[in-house]
Amino acid sequence: MKSRTRLAAGSLVGVVLAITLTACGNKGDFSIDNSGPGDVTVLTGDEELIVPGQGGLSVLDYGCTPGDVTIRFASGQEVLLHGPVCPDQRIVVSGSTATLAPA
Repeated sequence: MKSRTRLAAGSLVGVVLAITLTACGNKGDFSIDNSGPGDVTVLTGDEELIVPGQGGLSVLDYGCTPGDVTIRFASGQEVLLHGPVCPDQRIVVSGSTATLAPA
């Protein structure tokens, strides 16, 4: 009886460890597309990123932002995207607008 209990407990620990390691392996990429003519600054709460006009940027294995994301245009205008923003979403900047779209 004790050996079955130990086997079950050992199996449970193995499953929990495997799930934990899988969850921590790849957090997913944080992506921004900028089809506008000018550079924008993206403030994630822990990063400040410059995304060139007519370009894009991906931060590999970043995961979700810690909270809201602010897009700052060269004009000084800012757009707040309510977060967290996660890898299943991407930020799409066009002209003076910024929205979230599926990745």
